[in-house]
Amino acid sequence: MREARVVTLGCRLNAFESEVIRKEAAASGLGDAIVVNTCAVTAEAVRQARQTIRRLKREHPGSAIVVTGCAAQLAPGDFAAMPEVDRVLGNREKLERHHLSLSGAPVAVSDIMAFQEGALHLIDGFEGRARGFVEIQQGCDHRCSFCVIPFVRGRSRSVPEAVVVERVRRLAANGYREVVLTGVDICSWGHDLPGSSRLGELARAVLAEVPDLPRLRLSTLDPAAIDDGVFHLLSSEPRLMPHLHLSLQAMDDMVLKRMKRRHSRVQAAAVAARARAARPDVVLGADLIAGFPTESETMFENTLAAVDELGLTWLHVFPFSPRPGTPAARMPQVAKSVRQERAARLRAAGDRARAFFLAGRVGARTDVLVEDETTGRCPHYAPVMLGFAAEPGNIVPVRLSRADGERLYAEDRI
Repeated sequence: MREARVVTLGCRLNAFESEVIRKEAAASGLGDAIVVNTCAVTAEAVRQARQTIRRLKREHPGSAIVVTGCAAQLAPGDFAAMPEVDRVLGNREKLERHHLSLSGAPVAVSDIMAFQEGALHLIDGFEGRARGFVEIQQGCDHRCSFCVIPFVRGRSRSVPEAVVVERVRRLAANGYREVVLTGVDICSWGHDLPGSSRLGELARAVLAEVPDLPRLRLSTLDPAAIDDGVFHLLSSEPRLMPHLHLSLQAMDDMVLKRMKRRHSRVQAAAVAARARAARPDVVLGADLIAGFPTESETMFENTLAAVDELGLTWLHVFPFSPRPGTPAARMPQVAKSVRQERAARLRAAGDRARAFFLAGRVGARTDVLVEDETTGRCPHYAPVMLGFAAEPGNIVPVRLSRADGERLYAEDRI
């Protein structure tokens, strides 16, 4: 019997959970089925999930379709009503072996807010991926006015340090040269555990306990909650990659207030400055929303100007997407055409920033984690095209020969 196929949409946390699903589905005997692990961060993500389900059914008419993930948790009835779908599972159920079958009720979605513990699964690797992802935290206790994620992921809950270390150790022992610590709100890690440990201490413990791991990376950070330990580690530990991705969302104080974000423009700028003081070559990325309700042109231009002022290199730009049931969906909306136009301007600014950064790296020596035979990423997360074949998963030293605005190139290994 063939093993179930898992299709992952959305974030790095979903990537980790998809491997848990793959392992548990194999143990449960789920055979010729496709499990679609969905995302709900925007309306577009939900639309793409539905589109993916329809395409998969066309391509594999004999396979059963099981839908899970955040979009399924948010609107299980909508997915259950799709003729292509055989079963719908919630974010809790997708990690439980006895639910990963085609028997039982068509919909198994429980109240995620009642879930108090994190899943403690150990996995050995990631299908088709050169880097490993380790969940350190789940859920979110904050209530940004635009966001549905707390309602599909539940309350914030931390994975104990020993489990995190063992997860990383297991991946490193299986040949993974880079691991990403991920979660919904990783800066909140430790708040629900005994003692007063924070993210920086966890990252330090991982590097100390797994000395064979060459590269550790952090996923998205809340600029209002990055602890001192992260900055100290950034300054002292070269195995922590010089790349921080910040959940900024906007850089106008009024918009931030209406978003119910916990940082101001000045505080975000201070985080960027402190990161550069700790590691002068650090590269910053950011999530930014264009066209938030009530956002004026002046407010938007404050966010646009921050791309240059903070030296942001890797941008994830989203035109505002009203999510049903959130406060922002009830606020006066910016016209869709304006949202799209502002998003395009932010992306153009990001393109310029990226091209400037890449051009400045030409001639430098760096180490590339090979993702497939001829492509990889350097510590600053820049994509690198290799002029030679290399084994995926290995780290190869190169000298960067040129850039084209989107990526770097290296003709030979050093």
